[in-house]
Amino acid sequence: MNWPYELQIGWRYTRAGRGGRRNRFISFISGVSMLGIALGVAALIIVLSVMNGFQKEVRDRMLSVIAHVELMSYDGQALPDWQATAARAKENPAVAGAAPFVAAQALIARGEDMRGTVVRGIDPQQEAEVTPLAAQLLKEGVSTRLKSGEWGMVIGGELARQLGVREGDKLTLVTPGGQVTPAGTAPRLKSFNVVGIFHAGHYEYDSGLVLIHLDDAARLFRVAGPSGVQLKLADVQQARRVGEQLAQSLGPEIRVRDWTRTNANWYDAVQIEKRLMSIILTLIVAVAAFNLVSTLVMTVTDKQSDIAILRTLGASPRSIMGIFMVQGAASGVIGTISGVGLGLLVAFNIDVIVPAIERLLNVSFLPGSIYLISRMPSDPQSADIVPIAITSLILAFLATLYPSWRASRVQPAEALRYE
Repeated sequence: MNWPYELQIGWRYTRAGRGGRRNRFISFISGVSMLGIALGVAALIIVLSVMNGFQKEVRDRMLSVIAHVELMSYDGQALPDWQATAARAKENPAVAGAAPFVAAQALIARGEDMRGTVVRGIDPQQEAEVTPLAAQLLKEGVSTRLKSGEWGMVIGGELARQLGVREGDKLTLVTPGGQVTPAGTAPRLKSFNVVGIFHAGHYEYDSGLVLIHLDDAARLFRVAGPSGVQLKLADVQQARRVGEQLAQSLGPEIRVRDWTRTNANWYDAVQIEKRLMSIILTLIVAVAAFNLVSTLVMTVTDKQSDIAILRTLGASPRSIMGIFMVQGAASGVIGTISGVGLGLLVAFNIDVIVPAIERLLNVSFLPGSIYLISRMPSDPQSADIVPIAITSLILAFLATLYPSWRASRVQPAEALRYE
């Protein structure tokens, strides 16, 4: 092949495994370095894929209940002309659906047992265009039982379990504010029929959310109409960007909140955890990559006579440096490619591998009785994999610089003196 001799000699040094015990030992160290890089890269890909999977599972369950973006007035009162606000929001091509709502906090009681809840007044038909939970309830015919003036409610499964209620039972809502009577301020109470029970798969909503009809909520909380508009986006990942666009187009009188701000604690915690885990595992790759330094230093020491002969034949210091950079870079490339392949193989088949390990060891890593998610999810993303591969290659390249420079400084006369 008509390749530059630097590439040919560097590649030959990478493959050298014979020629004495010392060469075999150097080859072994080089193989360990490549294996370390491969395992580090694979571990980074697998861990981040699993974290993405868990994040996606929790996010999807969360967004099955709440909207991607909420539009409200700053004073907390009814949103004036909500239809016009929804129409203006829909002019943004990223908005796929809109529905009015009334939201407030209240106490729900059965006898002496009380729980704090978030009460959301919805229009069953329009709500189905925004949240998957409402669409599922409408498909099952549950939300159609929410009719204006009939004072029915749909509650979460965990809340129903805590209160010990079933469909057809009655519950009392205690609203904040109260009403003034000659005897003083008395809380406002309203009896509701439980017309349905939902299971969102997210404890916060299963234990603390109550759905009632929009008109009933407006009368109960004494507001003139919907307190806001919920929006569904075509791409949930663009919620912040679209929220900023809507804030500019709708004006300062409309308060815009996207789901990442509504659940800021969870969202920020996930992002910080993922970033820190990436840094920690990248250090593992860095340690493996810099093992190449010892490999190349040993190779340079072993190849002193070869370097001297090449120099006497006219090879420049730059060419000598290039030979050993090729050797180190080849190890880094092989290790990185192997790690990416192994990581993707495990990440895409983790739903098969983990159950097999559980059967082999007779254990359950995610018991369904304890965790909401009973399987190990995985979601490999190119936005993680590409930076991992590039970082690994850069670290491997940096590890070759010093030994290669040392090789280029070898003097032929000194190297051949004792040969």
